[in-house]
Formats: sequence, structure tokens, C-alpha cells
Amino acid sequence: MKRDMDLIRKMLLAVEEAPGGFAPDDLHIDGYTEDQIGYHSYLLVDAGLATGQDVTNTGSSGPEAMLNSLTWAGHDFLAAARNDTVWQKVTSRVTSLAGDVPFAVWKELLTASVRSLFGESPQG
Repeated sequence: MKRDMDLIRKMLLAVEEAPGGFAPDDLHIDGYTEDQIGYHSYLLVDAGLATGQDVTNTGSSGPEAMLNSLTWAGHDFLAAARNDTVWQKVTSRVTSLAGDVPFAVWKELLTASVRSLFGESPQG
């Protein structure tokens, strides 16, 4: 299964919106399957964007996790990815130039785009 950065963003937003700071037990994102959400939950934990438990078992179609909450890094990524205009701009650039890029590049591009909103250069 391919990593879907739009799903990652939507999941982070959904967890952030949950009252009390805990991820919803039944995290559902319209247009995505349980397998996609389970796998991307696993990726969020693996990337350090969320805390959670690996719940992969012999009946699983792939790696999956149950999310607990966002980490500091998850909140930081979401702060850079929250603005729809910034997200669309970066997503369009990535798709047109490379198709996909490493996660670190996503973070750099988003952060640079947010900085530009404040009239700052990417170097600060």
C-alpha cells in the first residue's frame, strides 16, 4: 500500500479535534477503508507523529496500529500542514515535480511555505 499524505493529514486533523487529546476509538475518514486507516495509523506511530500500539495480528491484511494521541512532532507537522492553501501548493509541487518525496522533504516544504506567509525566507 502506498503512503497517502492526504490521509495522513486528515487523520492528524481528526485526532487533534478529538476532545481530551485521545484519538477516537473508531477513527473513520470518508473515502478510506479500515485497512488504509490501520496502515496509516501504523505509519503515524512509526514516524513519531502519534503514539499508539501495534495491533497487527495473523488476520491483518498488513501492519496496523491503534492511535492514542498526537506527539509534539505530530502537532508541529499539523501546524505546517493545516492551512489548505499551503497544503495544496506543496501537494501540487510534489506531485508535478517528483510524484512523492521523503517525509523530511514534505516537512521542509510545508515549513518553508508557512514561513513565506510571514514574509520570511526559507533560511529564516
